[in-house]
Amino acid sequence: MFGCSARYHYKKALKKGLEVITMADTVRIATIDSVAVIKHDTIVYEHFYSSKDTIIEYKNVYIPQTRLETRIEYKLKRDTLKMITRIEVQKAKADAKINKKTNYWGMLIFVACVFLVGLFGTKLVNKYL
Repeated sequence: MFGCSARYHYKKALKKGLEVITMADTVRIATIDSVAVIKHDTIVYEHFYSSKDTIIEYKNVYIPQTRLETRIEYKLKRDTLKMITRIEVQKAKADAKINKKTNYWGMLIFVACVFLVGLFGTKLVNKYL
């Protein structure tokens, strides 16, 4: 029959980490009042400048995140980091394919080594056979 009051929920939220920050701003309102005054058969307008200060208060409420919200936020950050690294790896592979240059000196040394091994190998085989 009875429900929890708003005060109960507010106190419970304060215990769990709710932070209420009261901010105040001062606003100055300037007004100009003009009054018509008759002096010696002429109408003269007199201006009165006045200002008023008004204080406006508003409350900012910081609501702590639940475990599910923090988990989702962490998962989103993790997934974006994975996506960024995948994209960087793909860019590096594409750049490597484009900038790939043949190493002619390495190929020449390899062919010379194979030729020398083959030459000495045939001499050794002919000597012992």
